[in-house]
Amino acid sequence: MEFVRFAENLATFVDVARAGSFSAVARRKGQVASSVARQIDALEREMGVALFTRSTRALVRTEAGDLLFERATRILQELNETRDAVTALEQGVSGRLRVACLPAFARRHVVPHLGSLYAQYPGLTVELELTDRVVDPVLERFDVVIRVGQQADSSLIARRIASQRYIVCATPAYLQAHGRPLHAEELAHHRLIDRAHSTSMRGWREVLRPAHAASAAFAMECDDCDARRLSVLQGLGIALMPDWSVGED
Repeated sequence: MEFVRFAENLATFVDVARAGSFSAVARRKGQVASSVARQIDALEREMGVALFTRSTRALVRTEAGDLLFERATRILQELNETRDAVTALEQGVSGRLRVACLPAFARRHVVPHLGSLYAQYPGLTVELELTDRVVDPVLERFDVVIRVGQQADSSLIARRIASQRYIVCATPAYLQAHGRPLHAEELAHHRLIDRAHSTSMRGWREVLRPAHAASAAFAMECDDCDARRLSVLQGLGIALMPDWSVGED
Protein backbone atom coordinates (compact mmCIF):
# COMPACT_ATOMS: atom_id res chain seq x y z
CA MET A 1 0.00 0.00 0.00
CA GLU A 2 2.90 2.37 0.74
CA PHE A 3 4.17 1.98 -2.82
CA VAL A 4 0.67 2.55 -4.24
CA ARG A 5 0.33 5.74 -2.19
CA PHE A 6 3.79 6.87 -3.32
CA ALA A 7 2.85 6.26 -6.97
CA GLU A 8 -0.39 8.23 -6.54
CA ASN A 9 1.47 11.13 -4.92
CA LEU A 10 4.08 11.00 -7.68
CA ALA A 11 1.38 11.23 -10.36
CA THR A 12 -0.18 14.17 -8.52
CA PHE A 13 3.23 15.88 -8.35
CA VAL A 14 3.63 15.58 -12.13
CA ASP A 15 0.12 17.00 -12.64
CA VAL A 16 0.85 19.95 -10.34
CA ALA A 17 4.23 20.61 -11.98
CA ARG A 18 2.55 20.76 -15.39
CA ALA A 19 -0.43 22.85 -14.26
CA GLY A 20 1.56 25.21 -12.06
CA SER A 21 -1.06 25.26 -9.29
CA PHE A 22 -2.82 23.08 -6.77
CA SER A 23 -6.26 24.46 -7.58
CA ALA A 24 -6.10 23.58 -11.30
CA VAL A 25 -5.29 19.95 -10.51
CA ALA A 26 -7.92 19.85 -7.76
CA ARG A 27 -10.65 21.05 -10.13
CA ARG A 28 -9.72 18.42 -12.71
CA LYS A 29 -9.79 15.64 -10.10
CA GLY A 30 -12.91 16.88 -8.33
CA GLN A 31 -11.00 17.55 -5.09
CA VAL A 32 -10.22 20.56 -2.97
CA ALA A 33 -6.86 22.30 -3.35
CA SER A 34 -5.85 21.46 0.23
CA SER A 35 -6.17 17.72 -0.53
CA VAL A 36 -3.79 18.03 -3.48
CA ALA A 37 -1.38 20.10 -1.37
CA ARG A 38 -1.38 17.38 1.33
CA GLN A 39 -0.28 14.80 -1.27
CA ILE A 40 2.65 17.01 -2.26
CA ASP A 41 3.50 17.57 1.42
CA ALA A 42 3.52 13.80 1.99
CA LEU A 43 5.79 13.27 -1.02
CA GLU A 44 8.22 15.95 0.19
CA ARG A 45 8.33 14.39 3.67
CA GLU A 46 9.00 10.94 2.23
CA MET A 47 11.80 12.19 -0.01
CA GLY A 48 13.20 14.65 2.53
CA VAL A 49 13.44 17.56 0.08
CA ALA A 50 11.31 20.49 -1.02
CA LEU A 51 9.92 19.99 -4.51
CA PHE A 52 8.31 23.43 -4.95
CA THR A 53 9.02 26.96 -3.84
CA ARG A 54 5.59 28.23 -2.86
CA SER A 55 4.30 31.78 -2.76
CA THR A 56 0.91 33.45 -3.06
CA ARG A 57 1.71 34.32 -6.68
CA ALA A 58 3.49 31.25 -8.09
CA LEU A 59 4.46 27.63 -7.58
CA VAL A 60 8.01 27.02 -8.86
CA ARG A 61 9.87 23.70 -8.95
CA THR A 62 13.11 23.46 -7.00
CA GLU A 63 16.20 21.76 -8.40
CA ALA A 64 15.07 18.54 -6.74
CA GLY A 65 11.61 19.11 -8.20
CA ASP A 66 13.08 19.48 -11.71
CA LEU A 67 15.00 16.22 -11.36
CA LEU A 68 11.98 14.36 -10.00
CA PHE A 69 9.69 15.77 -12.69
CA GLU A 70 12.01 14.60 -15.48
CA ARG A 71 12.34 11.08 -14.12
CA ALA A 72 8.80 10.69 -12.83
CA THR A 73 7.34 11.69 -16.19
CA ARG A 74 9.33 8.96 -17.90
CA ILE A 75 8.50 6.35 -15.23
CA LEU A 76 4.77 7.07 -15.31
CA GLN A 77 4.74 6.92 -19.09
CA GLU A 78 6.44 3.51 -19.01
CA LEU A 79 3.94 2.29 -16.41
CA ASN A 80 1.04 3.37 -18.61
CA GLU A 81 2.58 1.69 -21.66
CA THR A 82 3.17 -1.49 -19.66
CA ARG A 83 -0.43 -1.52 -18.45
CA ASP A 84 -1.71 -0.97 -22.00
CA ALA A 85 0.51 -3.75 -23.39
CA VAL A 86 -0.61 -6.27 -20.77
CA THR A 87 -4.26 -5.30 -21.20
CA ALA A 88 -3.95 -5.70 -24.97
CA LEU A 89 -2.94 -9.34 -24.48
CA GLU A 90 -6.37 -10.04 -23.02
CA GLN A 91 -8.30 -7.84 -25.44
CA GLY A 92 -6.79 -9.16 -28.65
CA VAL A 93 -4.65 -11.93 -30.10
CA SER A 94 -1.06 -10.88 -30.78
CA GLY A 95 2.50 -12.13 -30.45
CA ARG A 96 4.28 -15.25 -31.67
CA LEU A 97 2.43 -18.58 -32.05
CA ARG A 98 4.76 -21.59 -32.34
CA VAL A 99 3.18 -24.54 -34.16
CA ALA A 100 4.59 -28.00 -34.95
CA CYS A 101 2.87 -30.12 -37.57
CA LEU A 102 3.37 -32.94 -40.07
CA PRO A 103 4.70 -31.43 -43.31
CA ALA A 104 2.02 -32.85 -45.63
CA PHE A 105 -0.82 -31.98 -43.26
CA ALA A 106 0.47 -28.43 -42.84
CA ARG A 107 0.79 -27.86 -46.58
CA ARG A 108 -2.79 -29.00 -47.25
CA HIS A 109 -4.67 -27.95 -44.12
CA VAL A 110 -2.71 -25.31 -42.19
CA VAL A 111 -0.86 -23.03 -44.60
CA PRO A 112 -3.95 -22.46 -46.83
CA HIS A 113 -5.74 -20.92 -43.83
CA LEU A 114 -2.97 -18.54 -42.72
CA GLY A 115 -4.29 -15.72 -44.91
CA SER A 116 -7.67 -15.64 -43.17
CA LEU A 117 -5.94 -16.02 -39.79
CA TYR A 118 -3.76 -12.96 -40.40
CA ALA A 119 -6.75 -10.99 -41.69
CA GLN A 120 -8.54 -11.64 -38.39
CA TYR A 121 -5.48 -11.25 -36.14
CA PRO A 122 -2.97 -8.91 -37.83
CA GLY A 123 -0.84 -8.74 -34.68
CA LEU A 124 -0.12 -12.47 -34.78
CA THR A 125 3.13 -14.06 -35.96
CA VAL A 126 3.12 -17.79 -36.76
CA GLU A 127 6.31 -19.84 -36.46
CA LEU A 128 5.53 -23.13 -38.21
CA GLU A 129 7.88 -26.11 -37.85
CA LEU A 130 7.17 -28.92 -40.31
CA THR A 131 8.41 -32.18 -38.86
CA ASP A 132 7.54 -35.88 -38.63
CA ARG A 133 9.21 -36.31 -35.26
CA VAL A 134 7.28 -36.25 -32.00
CA VAL A 135 8.16 -32.90 -30.45
CA ASP A 136 8.06 -32.05 -26.76
CA PRO A 137 5.78 -29.00 -26.54
CA VAL A 138 7.01 -28.09 -23.06
CA LEU A 139 10.77 -28.37 -23.56
CA GLU A 140 10.62 -26.94 -27.08
CA ARG A 141 8.07 -24.25 -26.16
CA PHE A 142 5.45 -25.02 -28.79
CA ASP A 143 2.02 -23.47 -28.29
CA VAL A 144 0.22 -25.88 -30.63
CA VAL A 145 1.24 -29.35 -31.82
CA ILE A 146 -0.82 -31.09 -34.51
CA ARG A 147 -0.27 -34.85 -34.57
CA VAL A 148 -1.88 -37.87 -36.24
CA GLY A 149 -2.69 -41.12 -34.44
CA GLN A 150 -2.88 -42.21 -30.82
CA GLN A 151 -1.18 -39.88 -28.40
CA ALA A 152 0.75 -40.94 -25.32
CA ASP A 153 -0.82 -40.37 -21.92
CA SER A 154 0.00 -36.84 -20.87
CA SER A 155 -1.07 -34.02 -18.59
CA LEU A 156 -1.10 -31.73 -21.63
CA ILE A 157 -4.42 -30.56 -23.04
CA ALA A 158 -5.35 -32.48 -26.21
CA ARG A 159 -8.33 -32.06 -28.50
CA ARG A 160 -9.38 -34.27 -31.41
CA ILE A 161 -10.03 -32.12 -34.47
CA ALA A 162 -10.97 -34.94 -36.85
CA SER A 163 -11.00 -38.70 -37.37
CA GLN A 164 -8.70 -40.30 -39.92
CA ARG A 165 -9.66 -42.94 -42.48
CA TYR A 166 -7.41 -44.73 -44.95
CA ILE A 167 -8.11 -44.87 -48.67
CA VAL A 168 -6.64 -47.23 -51.28
CA CYS A 169 -5.46 -44.98 -54.10
CA ALA A 170 -4.46 -45.64 -57.71
CA THR A 171 -4.94 -43.92 -61.06
CA PRO A 172 -7.52 -45.16 -63.58
CA ALA A 173 -4.69 -45.76 -66.04
CA TYR A 174 -2.82 -48.00 -63.58
CA LEU A 175 -5.94 -50.04 -62.79
CA GLN A 176 -6.75 -50.41 -66.47
CA ALA A 177 -3.25 -51.69 -67.18
CA HIS A 178 -2.84 -53.96 -64.13
CA GLY A 179 -6.37 -54.76 -63.04
CA ARG A 180 -8.40 -53.74 -60.01
CA PRO A 181 -7.59 -55.77 -56.86
CA LEU A 182 -10.72 -56.95 -55.06
CA HIS A 183 -9.08 -58.89 -52.22
CA ALA A 184 -6.00 -58.31 -50.08
CA GLU A 185 -4.17 -61.33 -51.48
CA GLU A 186 -4.41 -59.85 -54.98
CA LEU A 187 -2.20 -56.93 -53.90
CA ALA A 188 0.77 -59.31 -54.03
CA HIS A 189 0.54 -59.03 -57.81
CA HIS A 190 0.65 -55.21 -57.82
CA ARG A 191 3.26 -52.54 -57.31
CA LEU A 192 2.69 -50.95 -53.92
CA ILE A 193 3.66 -47.51 -52.63
CA ASP A 194 4.26 -47.57 -48.90
CA ARG A 195 5.17 -45.23 -46.10
CA ALA A 196 8.60 -45.54 -44.48
CA HIS A 197 9.81 -44.79 -40.96
CA SER A 198 6.68 -42.88 -39.90
CA THR A 199 5.15 -44.05 -36.62
CA SER A 200 2.09 -41.81 -36.90
CA MET A 201 0.50 -43.53 -39.92
CA ARG A 202 -0.28 -47.05 -41.05
CA GLY A 203 1.17 -48.64 -44.14
CA TRP A 204 0.66 -51.76 -46.21
CA ARG A 205 2.77 -53.86 -43.84
CA GLU A 206 0.39 -53.10 -40.96
CA VAL A 207 -2.71 -53.85 -43.05
CA LEU A 208 -1.72 -56.93 -45.04
CA ARG A 209 -1.12 -60.36 -43.61
CA PRO A 210 2.59 -61.10 -43.19
CA ALA A 211 2.54 -63.60 -46.08
CA HIS A 212 0.93 -61.09 -48.43
CA ALA A 213 3.25 -58.27 -47.35
CA ALA A 214 6.30 -60.49 -47.82
CA SER A 215 5.38 -61.34 -51.41
CA ALA A 216 4.30 -57.82 -52.41
CA ALA A 217 6.40 -55.69 -54.74
CA PHE A 218 7.07 -52.27 -53.28
CA ALA A 219 7.69 -49.73 -56.02
CA MET A 220 8.41 -46.91 -53.60
CA GLU A 221 8.74 -46.30 -49.87
CA CYS A 222 8.66 -42.75 -48.54
CA ASP A 223 7.79 -41.05 -45.26
CA ASP A 224 6.17 -38.02 -46.95
CA CYS A 225 2.47 -38.18 -47.85
CA ASP A 226 2.76 -35.64 -50.65
CA ALA A 227 5.54 -37.62 -52.31
CA ARG A 228 3.48 -40.81 -52.14
CA ARG A 229 0.43 -39.04 -53.55
CA LEU A 230 2.45 -37.68 -56.47
CA SER A 231 3.87 -41.15 -57.06
CA VAL A 232 0.34 -42.52 -57.31
CA LEU A 233 -0.56 -39.80 -59.81
CA GLN A 234 2.48 -40.80 -61.87
CA GLY A 235 1.10 -44.36 -62.06
CA LEU A 236 3.83 -46.00 -59.97
CA GLY A 237 1.40 -48.21 -58.08
CA ILE A 238 -1.23 -48.45 -55.36
CA ALA A 239 -0.92 -46.54 -52.09
CA LEU A 240 -2.72 -46.65 -48.76
CA MET A 241 -3.26 -42.98 -47.93
CA PRO A 242 -4.86 -41.07 -45.05
CA ASP A 243 -8.00 -39.33 -46.26
CA TRP A 244 -6.73 -35.85 -45.41
CA SER A 245 -3.80 -36.25 -47.81
CA VAL A 246 -5.83 -36.91 -50.96
CA GLY A 247 -8.45 -34.97 -52.88
CA GLU A 248 -8.54 -32.13 -55.34
CA ASP A 249 -5.50 -29.85 -55.37
